[in-house]
Amino acid sequence: MKVPVTLRIVLLAVGATAFYTYVGQLVPQKRVMPPPPPKQIQKNVTPAQLADLGKEIVHGKGTCLNCHTIGEHVPNARFPDLANVDERAKQREKGFSDIDYFAQTLYEPDAYIVPGFSPGMPTINKPPIGLNDDEIRAVIAYLQSLGGKPTMTMQTPLRFGPEATKAANATGEQSAQPEAESSTPQAAPAAPAPGASTS
Repeated sequence: MKVPVTLRIVLLAVGATAFYTYVGQLVPQKRVMPPPPPKQIQKNVTPAQLADLGKEIVHGKGTCLNCHTIGEHVPNARFPDLANVDERAKQREKGFSDIDYFAQTLYEPDAYIVPGFSPGMPTINKPPIGLNDDEIRAVIAYLQSLGGKPTMTMQTPLRFGPEATKAANATGEQSAQPEAESSTPQAAPAAPAPGASTS
């Protein structure tokens, strides 16, 4: 008995679907969970407590150890090892404290690339990682503890990031206000040259 072509195609499609469904079930499945909510960090934590919270973030939500290592020699590592990173951070850029360097690295990762490595670190305060400013302060405190003593607090001002931009804008607005309110008479604008456009 000859099987019609249409039936052959249907049987082939059903067989292929069943086979790939079976194989797909053999592959281990990974459950992808949404990122944990931002940490609520009390304003009065000590630098050491902040560093402990930072360690939790570095090993978890921050996903830092997907690329960095701490005290492990990995040939052809993608990013620098973080062991004793605080000692190096204090000498990395002239005029920068270790806190300045870490803040710039986290908020503007391509501003300084460690010699021998390529750019590629994500901006930590943007998706997919999306740490908030408090969590970044905690990460900085933890990085300080790797080769140094944490001094970072929740009140320490940062030279980089949204807070620094907001503070700079506020300072610029304040300095611009007196000029705008100045009662000094302004010179009248010059009359346009004949035939010049005034639009």
